[in-house]
Amino acid sequence: MFTIASTPAKQSVSETISTLASRLSSSTLLEDRRAAILGLRSFAKEYPASVASDALRGLISSLGKDGEDVDTVKVVLETLLMLFNPNENSPEASEEIALWLADEFTQRQDNITLLLDFLETNDFYSRLYSLQLLSAILASRTERTEECIFTAPLGISRLVAVLDDRREAVRNEALSLLTYLTPSSSELQKVVAYENVFDRIFNIIKLEGSLSHGDRIVEDCLILLANLLRLNVSNQSFFRETGCVPRLARLLGDTLGEKEEEEEVAEWAQIQKNRNTFALLAVLRLFLITGGLSTQTNQASFGQHGILALVLQIGFRRATEIQIKAEALITCADIIRGNPRLQESFAQLQVTSVLDEPPVEGNEVPQQNGIPKVYVIDGLLDLTLSIASQSAFDSRLAACECIKAYFFNHPAIRKHFLRRAIDGHSTGADETANVLTTLLQPLDIHVSGDPYRYWFAAVILFHLIFEDGDAKSLAMSVAEGDASTGEEVVTCIQTITENLIIGIQKNVDERVLVAYLMLLCGWLFEDPDGVNDFLGEGSNIQSLVQAVLQNGFDGILVPGLAAILLGIVYEFSTKDSPVPRATIHPILASRMGRDQYIDRVMKLRSHHALRDFEVLPQKLSSAPPGGLPEVFFDKTFVEFLKDNFSRLLRAVDRDPGMEVPVIANGIQKGISREMVDSLRAQLEEKTKALQNSEEELLAVGRQLGQEQADHRRAKETSVVELARIKQVNEALQRHHEEDMSKLQEGQSRAVQDLQKQLESAQKSHEGNMARTTEDHQRRLEHVQKTSEADAERTRKRMEAEINDLQKNLSKLESDLEKANKNHLQDLQTAHDEYTANKTEQAARLQRAEEKAKEAEDRSEKNNTRATKAESALSEKETEKQAVQSELDDLLLVFSDLEDKVTKYKNRLKALGENVSDREDDDTEDEDQEGSCVD
Repeated sequence: MFTIASTPAKQSVSETISTLASRLSSSTLLEDRRAAILGLRSFAKEYPASVASDALRGLISSLGKDGEDVDTVKVVLETLLMLFNPNENSPEASEEIALWLADEFTQRQDNITLLLDFLETNDFYSRLYSLQLLSAILASRTERTEECIFTAPLGISRLVAVLDDRREAVRNEALSLLTYLTPSSSELQKVVAYENVFDRIFNIIKLEGSLSHGDRIVEDCLILLANLLRLNVSNQSFFRETGCVPRLARLLGDTLGEKEEEEEVAEWAQIQKNRNTFALLAVLRLFLITGGLSTQTNQASFGQHGILALVLQIGFRRATEIQIKAEALITCADIIRGNPRLQESFAQLQVTSVLDEPPVEGNEVPQQNGIPKVYVIDGLLDLTLSIASQSAFDSRLAACECIKAYFFNHPAIRKHFLRRAIDGHSTGADETANVLTTLLQPLDIHVSGDPYRYWFAAVILFHLIFEDGDAKSLAMSVAEGDASTGEEVVTCIQTITENLIIGIQKNVDERVLVAYLMLLCGWLFEDPDGVNDFLGEGSNIQSLVQAVLQNGFDGILVPGLAAILLGIVYEFSTKDSPVPRATIHPILASRMGRDQYIDRVMKLRSHHALRDFEVLPQKLSSAPPGGLPEVFFDKTFVEFLKDNFSRLLRAVDRDPGMEVPVIANGIQKGISREMVDSLRAQLEEKTKALQNSEEELLAVGRQLGQEQADHRRAKETSVVELARIKQVNEALQRHHEEDMSKLQEGQSRAVQDLQKQLESAQKSHEGNMARTTEDHQRRLEHVQKTSEADAERTRKRMEAEINDLQKNLSKLESDLEKANKNHLQDLQTAHDEYTANKTEQAARLQRAEEKAKEAEDRSEKNNTRATKAESALSEKETEKQAVQSELDDLLLVFSDLEDKVTKYKNRLKALGENVSDREDDDTEDEDQEGSCVD
């Protein structure tokens, strides 16, 4: 019978994954590796940890080995992406797996380079999955991935080049990867920018329909552009230099080119359009960082290409959303702030009025674009002060910032703006859009409907006069009432203070009171004239003290600011103020008290609206449901309060007798406590110095009397001694004259004797010198003649010897010709002898020439000796010895010549020459002559 075999044991998931991983690493056939990868892919979503631990390195290795096979690469990349994004319900799903996978890729540069290599292929999936995998790795290990991509050969170039891919999925993925790659690294930003990425970004935006019709990809392009430009001066300069600013202007122009009456668009499309416009405005603001190195250049470039005017139109366009309007106006403020040329030309621009509606049909006077136009400053004031809608708060706040930027750090524009406001208030024109009229008119009891009207007016006036003495003086000139007709004159400060006090009594909105208090604090600080104006109404102090003590409102902002205002008034008051310092101090000390003052100021400083001002949103979004925005302070006032907080906290501790110095317009006002202390110290020092001087004067007087007595005694002694010295001196002079006469007589006799001796010696010497000179002259002539004769004989003898040698040479040459006919060996021998003889004869010839030269040298030496003899004529005895020594030398030379003649004879005999007795005699004679020459 046949038995049925038992079924094989079921293999577990971990065993299956291990088997597939082993097959992947050991298989030699591409089909087997691909099958193993497909099996691993089926487990990747549910068991990412098991697949990664067993097969991750094999999968990465397969990318290198099978990179040319598109299908295999696709499966491997899909598997790796599944490991990064497993199912949420998987038992092995964990964030640590992604970190582990990213570490495996980034620990080796080659792994990242391998993924970047796939970007050069044209395969859709290879490019797409590689980009997605790089994005996943970047999300897990950002810094290390940035470093690997940055150092990879042509890594950035490959990424940026993918933006030219016409397949949207690939291009969008590359755009997303570059966006996540470039937010923080300035070096990466620079490298990406120099890969012509700006042109690619603008091409994509244009291809996608620009700002109006583009979808999310346009916003992504602008985000990438923002990443490349944020705080990167180099990229901003490159952006300008490559002509990209006009492209920004064209994008804004395309947005404005659409008609407002166009057909309704989908809500999502309108939202995306607003997001695109907002992103572009945010990109513009990146060029306009306050105090930036290139901000001035960027502002000039934007003004040159009309971006300022375009953005301003967006801000005043009726169809623009409120948030876009606000961002556009903030951008305008950034463009003109701190740039005098743009600030001056800004007021000439025109915008559509925010108050006038488009004319109805049949209107006989049509307006441009259907809406009347006004100058931009009037339009900004209308928007800031005349639009009461709470929804328009952000645009009103932005318009206020634009007005502040208009006269920021420009005194001329500031005074012009303030003077126009004063003139408008005085004439009663433009009451609705005049900051002075708004603040000085009686406080409306219904102010809670639009409290920010007063707040904006106070902030604008605060910036007009803050830290500007001339502007403060100009504003103080505003007054109500005519003193000449008996009316009471009420100044600007007093009117503002009256409105503040009335508002406190009527419990108006806290924002209005904070606005008035901010304005007064900034106005009166370091302004004694303003403080005196404030104290012109004596009840103001009592009213502010009452405001500090009451517990209305939230008990922090208004009481705290009122306490600070009282501290400023006391700090800068003087003894000449309408209410002197000595009077103010007891009021503050008794009614309010130091502890109460410090408590109010400390609570104000710790209030979240002031403490967290920099991080709190100063926008409509800060408003609670159904309430007003939580915007209370201006940024400049917050900085002012924080900078001077410690000084204001100690203000009430100052002695009322000491006044604080203030320098206004180059003139110091008030009395410096430090100066008083210094003067007192100097007075004490001078008093002590005076006492010391008096004591020293008494001592010097006593010492002077003693010295005068000593001087008298010394004078008497000196007179006696002087008389004795005169007598001695006269005796010495008499003896000296007698001695001098004797010496002169003896000297004259000695001189006469010496002259006689000198004359006789001179005559004797002249005779001897004459005789010696004649003798030497004769000897010199004899020596010269002898030397010339010797030289002539030596020359003739040398010529004869040379002729003799030449004859011998001719004879030897003839003998050599005869010997040529003998045997080869004899020829060689004769040749050697000839060479030797010739060399010897040449040597002899050379020696003969040298002797001739020596003779000439000796002749020159003799001439030199003759010259020396002439110079030594005055030395008689020395010359005799020299002549004698020369004669002795000549004798020695004769003996040397005889020896040389003997040697020459022996040499000639050794050479086989016949020497006759006559030749010996001639040679001897010649040698003797040569010796004489020597």
